[in-house]
Amino acid sequence: MSSMTELTRRPGTTLAVASAAPLLVLTAFTAPMVTLPDTARALGAGPTGPVWILGSIALGLSALLLVSGGLADDHGRRRVLVAGSAVLAVASAAVALSTSVPVFVVARFAQGGAGAAMLAASLGLVGHAYPAGRDRVRATGRYGAMIGLGTAVGPLLSGALAAAASWRAIHWLTAVSALALAVVAARRLAESRSPDPRRLDLPGVMLFGLGVTALVAGVTEGRLGWSRPVVVGALALAAVLVAAFVAVERGRPQPLLDLGLFRRPVFLVATGGALVVGAAIVGLLAYLPTVLQQAHGLTPLQTSLLFGLWSVLSFAGSLLGGRLRLGSAARLATGLALTAAGFAALLGVGSLFRLDLVLTGLAVSGVGSGLINSSITHLAIESVPAHRVSMGSGVNNTARYVGSSLGAAGVAGAVAQWGPAQGTTVAVAACVALTAAMALVALLTRR
Repeated sequence: MSSMTELTRRPGTTLAVASAAPLLVLTAFTAPMVTLPDTARALGAGPTGPVWILGSIALGLSALLLVSGGLADDHGRRRVLVAGSAVLAVASAAVALSTSVPVFVVARFAQGGAGAAMLAASLGLVGHAYPAGRDRVRATGRYGAMIGLGTAVGPLLSGALAAAASWRAIHWLTAVSALALAVVAARRLAESRSPDPRRLDLPGVMLFGLGVTALVAGVTEGRLGWSRPVVVGALALAAVLVAAFVAVERGRPQPLLDLGLFRRPVFLVATGGALVVGAAIVGLLAYLPTVLQQAHGLTPLQTSLLFGLWSVLSFAGSLLGGRLRLGSAARLATGLALTAAGFAALLGVGSLFRLDLVLTGLAVSGVGSGLINSSITHLAIESVPAHRVSMGSGVNNTARYVGSSLGAAGVAGAVAQWGPAQGTTVAVAACVALTAAMALVALLTRR
C-alpha cells in the first residue's frame, strides 16, 4: 500500500491516467446510440432487441458501481482500475464479435460492470491524489470534462467508423484502448486504499446488486408497456430487495453504504443531482438521435455531428467550471439552469426540425452539462469521508445510471403513447421542469 506522500508526488500523472477511464467508459456507453438501426438489423433484433441493445450497459453500471467503490477503497484503487480496464477490453471484443442480440446484451452488461469498476476506482484515485482545496476543484473539473468528451467521441467515432467500415469497428477500437489503459495504469499509477479496510459486506452486496438489477431491468422492459407481468414482477422484486438492503445495512457494523450519509445535505444534493442528470440529460439525449433519424430522416453521421457539438461544449464547460470561483453547489445550480434553458429550445423538435433552434439548445445545454459534471464530481468525493472517496464515486454514478434508465424509459414511453411529435415535446418539457427544480434545490444548499 502506498502512502499519501508517495501517491501525491505525481498527482498530474494520476489525473491524466485516471481521467482516461471516464473518457473510455462514456465512449463505450454512447457508441451504439447513432448506429442502433444498423446494429439491430445486423443482429436480427425483434421488438425488444433495440431496448436491450441500448440499455444493457446501464444495467451493469448501475448494479456494480457501489460494490466497485467499496472494493476499490478496501483492496486497492489501482488494482480495481486495472482489472476493470482488462475486463472492458475482453467485453468490447465480445460485443464486436456478436452475431445475436443475447450475446450482444450479455457482452454489453459485462462492459457496464467493467465500466463501474473503472469509474469508481479512477475518481477515488483523483480524490486521493488531490486531498483538498483549489487543486482538487481544478482536478475534478478536468476529470468531469472527460465525461463530456466521452459522450462526444462515442457517437462521432461510431458514426464515422460505421460509415467507413461497420458498426463493429468502434467496439474493436474500445477493446484495444481499454487494454492499453490497463497496461499504462498498472505501470504508471501508485496503489492507494483506505487505511481502515473493511470486510466485504456480502449480504449488502447481494441485496443491493440484485435490487438495482431488478429495478433497471423492470424499467428497461417497461418501455414496451408498464402493465406487463415481467415489468410488474421486476419492480416489485426491486422494492422488496432495496427495502431488505436498508434494513440489513442499519444493523451492520461495517455496511456497504453508510446510511448516515443521507443526513448530510451536500451528499443529498450530490446524489439527487446525479439522479436528475441521468434521468433528464442522459436519458433524453440517449433517445433523441433515434427521434431525429426516424422523424426527420437524419443519418447516423449527421446526428453524431449534432450531438458532438453538445459533447464538445460539455467538455469545455467542465474545464471552465474548475476555474470558476463558485461553490460546487452554486456551479451545479448554474449548470442545471443552463441545461433547462437549452432544453427549452428543443421543445418542438419532434414535429419540426429547425437547425438554428437545435444548435442553440444543444450548445446552451452542453455548456450547462459541463458545469454540472465538474461540480457533481467534486461534490461526490467532498461529501464522504476522505478514506471513502471511491464509495462516494460509486454512489454518485449509481444514481446517474439508474436515472439514465428511468429517463430513457420515460422518453420512450412518452413517444410510444403520443407519437414522436407530441411525445418528444412532453418528454423534453418534463426534463426542463426536472432540471429547473433541481437547480433551485442546489441553489438553496450552501457549500
